[in-house]
Amino acid sequence: MILMVSVQNVDEAHEAVRGGADIVDVKNLQEALVGSAEPGVVGQVREAVPPELHASVTLGVVPNQIGTVAMAVYTAGALKASSVKVGFRNTDYDVAVEILRASKKALQGFDTKLVGSLFADNLLYDGLEPRRMIDLARDSECDGWLIDTLTKDGRNLFDFIPEAELRDMVFEGKQLGMSTALSGHLKLDDLDELARINPDIVGVRGAVCAKGERTDGVYWEAVAEFKRQLGLRQTGEIDVREGALAPASSNGSANGNSGWLVIDGTGKTCASILAELTAQVKQDTTSFVEVVMPDVLNTYDVIVWAENGGHTIITQRKDATGSARILIKP
Repeated sequence: MILMVSVQNVDEAHEAVRGGADIVDVKNLQEALVGSAEPGVVGQVREAVPPELHASVTLGVVPNQIGTVAMAVYTAGALKASSVKVGFRNTDYDVAVEILRASKKALQGFDTKLVGSLFADNLLYDGLEPRRMIDLARDSECDGWLIDTLTKDGRNLFDFIPEAELRDMVFEGKQLGMSTALSGHLKLDDLDELARINPDIVGVRGAVCAKGERTDGVYWEAVAEFKRQLGLRQTGEIDVREGALAPASSNGSANGNSGWLVIDGTGKTCASILAELTAQVKQDTTSFVEVVMPDVLNTYDVIVWAENGGHTIITQRKDATGSARILIKP
């Protein structure tokens, strides 16, 4: 999981970067329930954020106007945003697909990724069913998706969609090769649930603001603490599931062994690891496959993948470097 922090201006962007945010997401909290920042602000934040980090743009709840939205998405691409999020509330499904397809076309020639977004509490507004997020992202060929909330009355993401359901959605998104992101009034107290779901991206605002109030401005020390707590769960120092990986042992693997393949997931997304595993077992059902991952949380996704495919988990352990290793017999 990487950390996305929502900011409204350059000063907040600096705080987010100082605290260790992986993605600085520009939005406008004063415009409707969730709105878009002006192009000048987006450009300033993009310049302020180091090029190795992501600077994304949230368009918020977009109107049911295909050309208008596509033009806004094009602007995000021209401003070199890493990604642009297009959110829907009271929109017919087919119209949302059409808007996203036009948005995808508008990004041709840019490196900006398209992220479709629905809100977990959409049904409070007679809006588009949030559980259609996977279908919407797939049908419109989005690069990824985000589930957020509009309600700011103390309720959060888990008040509208339970952990188990979110877990299934995230896993399906990864299998389809999409980036997956969850947001919606999330706090430190939600980190165990989030770690079990294991989305690619966790988005926060209020949790990293002064006094925990989303209107008080991003505070770098709060960002750093949220990032630290994420890290504790990724390394397994805080075990969010029963049955942590066994400690390092002498029963290691060797690349030279006959019928033994090692997939090194270092630096790869979970989606790419699952895709590589799927491709491997399709072409070779006799060799053992060992997957190496520095992130403990992603081991759970590999285990689910193996169980769903009828493959056998032989061992799970940590090696001397702290990397997680799972040995699979197809």
